[in-house]
Amino acid sequence: MANDKKDFKNSVAYTHVPVEKLRNIGIIAHIDAGKTTTTERILFFTGRQHDIGDVDEGNTTMDYLPEERARGVTIVAAATTCFWDYNGEKYRINLIDTPGHVDFTAEVERSLRVLDGAVVIFDGKVGVQAQTETVWRQADKYNVPRIGFINKLNLIGGDFFMSLKTIQERLSPNAVAVTLPIGIEHDLHGAIDLLTKKAYLYDPSEKITLTEGEIPEDMKDKVEEYRQVLIEKIVEHDDALLEAYLEGKEIPVEELKKTMRKAVIAGKLFPIAGGDSRTAVVRLLLDMIVEYLPSPLDLPPVVGTNPKTGEEVSRKPLDSEPLAALVFKVVNDVHVGTLSYVRVYSGVIRPGTYVWNSTKNIKERLSRVVLMHADHREEAPELRAGEIGGLIGLKASVTGDTLSDPEHPIVLESINFAEPVVFASVIPHSKADAEKLGDVIQKVMMEDPTISFKVDNETGETIIGGMGQFHLQIWKERIGRVYGVKFDLGEPKVAYRESIEGKAEAEGKFIKQTGGRGQYGHCIIKIEPLPRGKGFEFVNQIKGGAIPNEYIPAVEKGVKEAMQTGVVAGYPMVDVKVILFDGSYHEVDSSEAAFKIAGSMAFKEAARKASPYLLEPIMSIEVVTPEDYLGEVTSLLHSKRAQITGTEERAGLQVIKALIPLSETFDFANKLRAATSGRGDQYMEFSHYEKVPAQVLDKILEKNKGN
Repeated sequence: MANDKKDFKNSVAYTHVPVEKLRNIGIIAHIDAGKTTTTERILFFTGRQHDIGDVDEGNTTMDYLPEERARGVTIVAAATTCFWDYNGEKYRINLIDTPGHVDFTAEVERSLRVLDGAVVIFDGKVGVQAQTETVWRQADKYNVPRIGFINKLNLIGGDFFMSLKTIQERLSPNAVAVTLPIGIEHDLHGAIDLLTKKAYLYDPSEKITLTEGEIPEDMKDKVEEYRQVLIEKIVEHDDALLEAYLEGKEIPVEELKKTMRKAVIAGKLFPIAGGDSRTAVVRLLLDMIVEYLPSPLDLPPVVGTNPKTGEEVSRKPLDSEPLAALVFKVVNDVHVGTLSYVRVYSGVIRPGTYVWNSTKNIKERLSRVVLMHADHREEAPELRAGEIGGLIGLKASVTGDTLSDPEHPIVLESINFAEPVVFASVIPHSKADAEKLGDVIQKVMMEDPTISFKVDNETGETIIGGMGQFHLQIWKERIGRVYGVKFDLGEPKVAYRESIEGKAEAEGKFIKQTGGRGQYGHCIIKIEPLPRGKGFEFVNQIKGGAIPNEYIPAVEKGVKEAMQTGVVAGYPMVDVKVILFDGSYHEVDSSEAAFKIAGSMAFKEAARKASPYLLEPIMSIEVVTPEDYLGEVTSLLHSKRAQITGTEERAGLQVIKALIPLSETFDFANKLRAATSGRGDQYMEFSHYEKVPAQVLDKILEKNKGN
């Protein structure tokens, strides 16, 4: 372990280290598990900052938005760079602190897309929570190696062993303890490294200095028990070590660490430590980040597509390779304009040069290269292979775009985000606010891909969509603060969808004769349902030139436009396959516009015949309540059309899991507080779409008629 208190220095952030000494990591967790607190201590113990920020005091470095500091929650992913000395070597850690609130899960998604490893923080009083499972699945999706830290063991109810068990049962049986806490709750004062069998202690009143001490006598048996479990887990991943272990040989600690590192990087082992992240045990966590999480060289080369040939190509994390970088976040900065966060997978980016946006097939000039320290920018002479930083000056590049060498283009896998599930009308305070809204909307949608805006053609209202009411409220405040555009939000509305159950065939014929040239478009289509979540598929089966090829895209465009306002209640249609198989044209009067209208007419007619129905978003909900209120909470859920899927006890509280229609949740939090005397808590995230029951459909149609 390194970096004692006397060695603290403000490192120059753009100091380069060899790529094998680089760690790109994220801090992920359920809300209130202690992500930002952990990050603040990492910055302190690495010497990146001299003052320790505190969430409760509203003075954290990483939660810098006024909306974050006012509420004590992380809203946007914040990036920083720090250094850690380990065994006499300097390691650079690029760190992203991510939100824990489900409404901002897109920030976690795009961060994990570009990170090489993650630290998962757990609340030691309750173990695995709902959003923990969500971020764990997101990390699985991108094959991100993880280590874990069970936090808040200093608080009443903090239980390392209970929390570890929940991790093993709910996330992975390959989670294994690598340290044990010394002391419990308010007596917590250190940790034991199971492999080295060394005890590290700190003074609970000072919490900064970590000293080596003796393993408490009453813990020696438990240390041996958990050490054997750890060693058995490690040797499973190396045949030679397994054979030596079975023969009763003592395996060197360095060999065990080397094998554990390989298993962690392969996603087959998840080391878990624990303690209070406000203390010097964070030094041990920093050692773990260096020891077990990968450098860019430890991972396979990034793979993409050559846009010219369609062939798969790869890039190694080397400066000498052609440039390949992914834009994973765009921020509209009032001082510098557009700030684009990028991960450089290969090659080098320098200020004042041109880069090729191979996603859009355009050349972009960047003026400056910066490294981020939350909302502070530090000029950098370059970004090298494996590094994360910011580019200033890009105009057209957006989240998910690839920047590359024009002579060796590559398009990397983009980032997919969830569709908005909650909408509300935007009511500007003044005419001036209404006039400025259009320009602001484009900037906001570029910054947050899960926010949408649209204009209701019937009412003329501007509608904002997002992942939840909290999400919309935060953006309302940010738009007012940053852009000076003030508005109120109307009542929240559900993002219903429509689909079909049956198959149907229909004809669309648009004929219009005028004094001059007429209009003629004619198509015949078949439609059928697709599996849930497949979206839309258009198949061209025209034979013999019944419709010329130049008009086929117009038919598809007309179909897509018709799908935006379905036939049940005017909501977008999804999961439909459209087959264009016949039609006719006029040599003089046919046009793209005519075939677009014909395609729209044909789809509307076919949809009416194909047993259309309405879909509503269903949320996965966890309600935590004292047992005394279990009956009241269960009744409340049933009254909201919820389907209870299970109950369990967690840290002395009852946890009810259920599926509940989004339309029933807008007043749920208030009713839950009333039913539990303020002691109940709930967590929701989008689960899936489901067919609306007939009796509910009638109410929706009646309400829409009234609007």
